Amino acid sequence: MLNRRLLLGGSPALLATPALSQVPAWPQERPVEVIIPFPAGGGVDVMARLIMPIVAAQVPGMRHIVTNRSGAAGQIGLEAIFNAAPDGYTIGATTLPAHNAIPMERPARFRAMDFTFLANVVEDANCFYVRADSPLRSLADVVAAARARPRQLTYGTTGVGSDDHLFMLNFEQRAGIPPLVHVPFPGAAPLIPQLIGGHMDLAAINVGDALQLKREGRLRILAQAAEARSEEAADVPTFREEGFDVVNGAARGLVAPPGLPAPITQRLNGALAVALRDSDFIREARRLFMPLRPLVGDDYRSMAQRTEDQLRTLWQSRPWRDG
Repeated sequence: MLNRRLLLGGSPALLATPALSQVPAWPQERPVEVIIPFPAGGGVDVMARLIMPIVAAQVPGMRHIVTNRSGAAGQIGLEAIFNAAPDGYTIGATTLPAHNAIPMERPARFRAMDFTFLANVVEDANCFYVRADSPLRSLADVVAAARARPRQLTYGTTGVGSDDHLFMLNFEQRAGIPPLVHVPFPGAAPLIPQLIGGHMDLAAINVGDALQLKREGRLRILAQAAEARSEEAADVPTFREEGFDVVNGAARGLVAPPGLPAPITQRLNGALAVALRDSDFIREARRLFMPLRPLVGDDYRSMAQRTEDQLRTLWQSRPWRDG
């Protein structure tokens, strides 16, 4: 009988024996780990936890576990996904443009465009949230305050190089104002209580991150950086309506390590395509304020490549490494 040492480290001849051919085919050997590079409760986490049970139901024998590996604005989790074995037992969530921005601004153990791109799920516009009692009532108020109190107005984001941070850099540039004081957090979930507690002047996050608190009257949105007003915040003007040509957002989706075998990639992509059309998923996504933008496989990779190209241009004119 073969011992465990031989099974794990034996010669190619041993690996080809009939006994070892009995190992269950993917994905029945063990659960698929889904790595979330951000804390539980944030937009990326909610997206992945919502769609993965529907994906798993499309692949016979698939079980999954969700693991939050937050830190360094998503870098730690993305490195874990990228460097995992490409065997289908590790996939993960990501968000553009942070996915592309991290290796531009600092050393990272991943290459943004070398992942296996599975599917984009959500695209959520950036916006400015403030407390309900904030004196900031409009973008004009933000501009006036930034000029009256240079480098004193504070704003929170989900990290240096996050979509929120890049959105604010774009706004500062368009508005011609001095840089605001950046307070980065490891995700939206730990940021929002600090905004409610009055520890910052505003938050540059995504529309869907705090819509329930807006509906409860605890927070307000000054403007949304979308092409058009979202259905979930139809009462909020766009930046363009307020006179600022700013369109920014976060695209949240699922990726796998480089070199994922084509048969596994195809099965995952097929399952994701079905899940993204599922009426229960669409209804629940709407309830959770998740604006969907389904893109599977090559279409998702094309989105990521456009983001990569745009960020490289921005990096040349305004590198954001120091926040």
